[in-house]
Amino acid sequence: MNRLIRPGRVAFLGLVLVVVLALYLGTLYRLQIIEGNANYEASTNSIVSTETVIAARGNILDRYGRLLVSNRNCNNLLIDTDELFATGDDNTANTAILRMTQIITENGDAYTDELPITKTAPFAFVDNMTAIQRACLDAWIQANGLDSDASAVEVMARMRARYGIDNNYSAADMRTIAGVRYEINVRYLINTSDYVFAEDVSIDTITALMEADIPGFEVQVSYVREYNTTYAAHLLGYTALMDAEDMEKYGDKGYKLNARVGKSGAEMAFEEYLHGTDGVAEVTRTSEGVVTGTVYREAPEPGNHIYLTIDIALQAVAEQALGSFITETNAARETSNANVQYTGDDVQDLITGGALVAVDVNTGEPFCIASYPGYSLGTYFEDYPDLVADTVNTPLVNRALTGEYAPGSTFKPVTALTALCENLIGQDTTFSCNGIYDRYASSGYSPRCTGMHGGLTVSEALTASCNVFFFNVGDITGIDLIYEYATTLGLGQRTGIELGEAAGRVASVQAKHDLYTGIDAEWYAADTLQAAIGQSITGVTPIQLARYCAALANSGTVYECSILKSASSYDYSDSIYEREPVVASTLNAPTLIWSLIHQGMWGVANDVNGTAYTYLSGFTPTVAAKTGTTETGSVNDDAVFICYAPADDPEIAVAVVVEKGKRGALLANIAKQVLEYYFDFQQSTQQTETELALLR
Repeated sequence: MNRLIRPGRVAFLGLVLVVVLALYLGTLYRLQIIEGNANYEASTNSIVSTETVIAARGNILDRYGRLLVSNRNCNNLLIDTDELFATGDDNTANTAILRMTQIITENGDAYTDELPITKTAPFAFVDNMTAIQRACLDAWIQANGLDSDASAVEVMARMRARYGIDNNYSAADMRTIAGVRYEINVRYLINTSDYVFAEDVSIDTITALMEADIPGFEVQVSYVREYNTTYAAHLLGYTALMDAEDMEKYGDKGYKLNARVGKSGAEMAFEEYLHGTDGVAEVTRTSEGVVTGTVYREAPEPGNHIYLTIDIALQAVAEQALGSFITETNAARETSNANVQYTGDDVQDLITGGALVAVDVNTGEPFCIASYPGYSLGTYFEDYPDLVADTVNTPLVNRALTGEYAPGSTFKPVTALTALCENLIGQDTTFSCNGIYDRYASSGYSPRCTGMHGGLTVSEALTASCNVFFFNVGDITGIDLIYEYATTLGLGQRTGIELGEAAGRVASVQAKHDLYTGIDAEWYAADTLQAAIGQSITGVTPIQLARYCAALANSGTVYECSILKSASSYDYSDSIYEREPVVASTLNAPTLIWSLIHQGMWGVANDVNGTAYTYLSGFTPTVAAKTGTTETGSVNDDAVFICYAPADDPEIAVAVVVEKGKRGALLANIAKQVLEYYFDFQQSTQQTETELALLR
């Protein structure tokens, strides 16, 4: 009979228990007796702090995935208050602060000091105090027992006493120390993120601080925006600390008061896609500052990435072509008028700026949105004073979206469509041009044409851009119908672009009443005639012109414009948003009517009588276009040009406007460079796809 309990097994289990107990007691003896003092000292010298973990902002890419704006790792300096104030002696801490600021400045970096008081005596509050600065200062004043209307001198006196700043320091040094102490102190009074003492500092600065053995700082790895293109500055935008308006907008979304947000362009328009959520970590350090452990209480969540509709290579071509035309034309004008001094506001003969927009005919997506002059995002803050001071060329203005220009003769297709669709004229209707429209000669008004064209049909009149023909058509049609068709085609209507845009205006009886008073507000026959050829009080934006040109090309469909093509998660694994074309309005007209418009615009570029024939004849693929020259009262008129291609199967529509450009036809060469790149790229892409297909 087998025994249930064998003595050998009992002995073995007992031996195991004795060994485990011996090991446990030995380890306990080593930790508590042999290493007890060392472990106790280490535990008492360990410092646990709660820190913000900065979340990376999402990237901005073009329609083909080319990286436009990303993040670059940088080194920020934080103040280690435990170490800085370890001795409890204000003078020691103040000496360290002053030396840190001196080293940072000597190495070409900058430290953060948002105390809104002048840096030198006599001390006064700064004139351009932001709402955040005001809120922080008010919190400090209240916490330190000062009256709410305390002067800057009184605040500085309280700071000298509060922070134990020795009287031996100069007024400027005292202000430097007080500024940093204030930044540290105010973080405990108001909800802001960690005080970043200095952002994106150089290795030289960090090395100098370490060599000087200055206590009280630590290095934090963070991110700064990096621009991977020198183009599209107006479109991409920049980030900066929040202001009062941002606080109101993002305050309920968990943003800290000193968070960085998009301030213009795509950075602002798509802030909620791009902005990440900062994390929180508990960091354990030894008394020497060595990190011994990090525990994430809340992991940071990077922002999402966005893809814009623009092709950055096409954008570069557009900006270069536009800029070259303007600089070369101005140089030629200055040479031919050497006796004219072009200084101050005396620049009537020089081009002050221009814009170019190209859109997809079948979706309305912008391929490029160029405005000249522009600026560099990489040096934006350094250049800002000069950019603001340039009130002649206004480089900060995005002319493509906010500039309002008379469309001139590029408006004539509207007038033609209105009369054709209302059966007021037909394809065979002709008007004779002898250079003058004299119907109102008895009243002293006889507007002129650019030539003597003889009898013309509507298509021929578009090709030759005959004013007299369209004076006749406008007179027959009337302003109300012209206004209706123009707005249906998107002129004087916001396009929907997310970057901010002007509404523009189409001439109408009501529009004139809105602009003027008394007898000046009356509508006359002369107003209708001028409106029919794109003058009068009509003013539209270049992006509206491009969208309008696309609608002419696709026979009446006006699309909403958006610069956002798609968005993806921070690891590119999930699609968050994919844009679909949105129709804003449609002008339904018989195929015959559209063919008359298309024939007229084809003739502009390809008929010997066309106003752009010299520049576009023989171009492949065939282009359809319309030129415009608008009177501005300057020595040189504004120039406007629109086109689409291929003429028989449109893909891309382009609009160009140049202030004081003289003649619309001159802009054809600018548009041609954009078209050349677009079709060369399309051809090379198709060839590559064909070659890859053959290899499969």
